[in-house]
Amino acid sequence: MKFFLDTANVDEIRQAVAWGVLDGVTTNPTLASKEGRSFREMIEDIASIVDGPVSAETVSLDVEGMMAEARAVTSWAPNVVAKIPMTGHGLTAVRRLADEGVPTNVTLVFSATQGLMAAKAGATFVSPFVGRLDDISVDGMQVVRDLAEIFTIYGYEAEIIASSMRHPLHIIEAAKAGANIATLPFKVLEQMVRHPLTDAGIERFLSDWTKVPGYATAFQVGGPKR
Repeated sequence: MKFFLDTANVDEIRQAVAWGVLDGVTTNPTLASKEGRSFREMIEDIASIVDGPVSAETVSLDVEGMMAEARAVTSWAPNVVAKIPMTGHGLTAVRRLADEGVPTNVTLVFSATQGLMAAKAGATFVSPFVGRLDDISVDGMQVVRDLAEIFTIYGYEAEIIASSMRHPLHIIEAAKAGANIATLPFKVLEQMVRHPLTDAGIERFLSDWTKVPGYATAFQVGGPKR
């Protein structure tokens, strides 16, 4: 399973890259608005840090506007993907962009039927929003399960990005449900790294290490063996 970071914050992205677990980044207008930078500068910066796909959202609601913006953002770096909303006009734009070889991420997917239509239109990625469905007492992960099954049966190449992840359990559930990718906030990635028993174990080991004879110089290169 691949991990994408759902952020526009470069510091968070650099940290995830340093951990060696980051496969891509997704952004949206809400995240971009928090950074106080020009959109293009921000996307180009992120794309230079991350080897994998970087999703940049279009904001027009008409077909021609979406296509123009998609062509623009994907010209900024070779790994930028255009995010297109799941609407009728969005599907038309995705189909035409796919024919041009422009990669797309269909966003704001809330049902398996929407995800199926996005894949059929030629989307590169399909993003079901799990957390937002959970917020209204609907099993958001079921959409991921259904799409994973449907895509396998019919051989659709679109990758499923489990989106709107709220907590580490969502990531495990998405992996078991067959999502290709989970895109998550940095705070959730941090929560996945840590465990109270790991912290307690480190503290115990460090305490016991001070009882080992010669511990202070044990790791010196060429030092004494005794």
